[in-house]
Amino acid sequence: MPKRQDEPLDLKFHALADPTRRAVVERLVRAPASASELAKPFAMALPSFHQHLGVLDRAGIVTSQKVGRVRTYQLAPDALTDCGTWIGKQRRPAERRLDQLGEYLADTNT
Repeated sequence: MPKRQDEPLDLKFHALADPTRRAVVERLVRAPASASELAKPFAMALPSFHQHLGVLDRAGIVTSQKVGRVRTYQLAPDALTDCGTWIGKQRRPAERRLDQLGEYLADTNT
């Protein structure tokens, strides 16, 4: 299977594969926050944490705005909509197959 790391959906799923980045997304759902506020719960140096923010930014999951010396991050509008759409498309055929199996099993038991 070819690597498509540059595709927007691939970038988002790659970004969300890391528990630190998922925790940042969960935090930003509540409200925007500075990089230092976001980094507080994690036992890592701020430069290392900035790498996580960079991955989220390149994936289009977060945006940031710098005012003075403070950069504030927020969740990008509709940042994860395409992820949800893709997951939904994968789920529907699987649900249909399970429904068909249920019908088959019900028919064979009568």
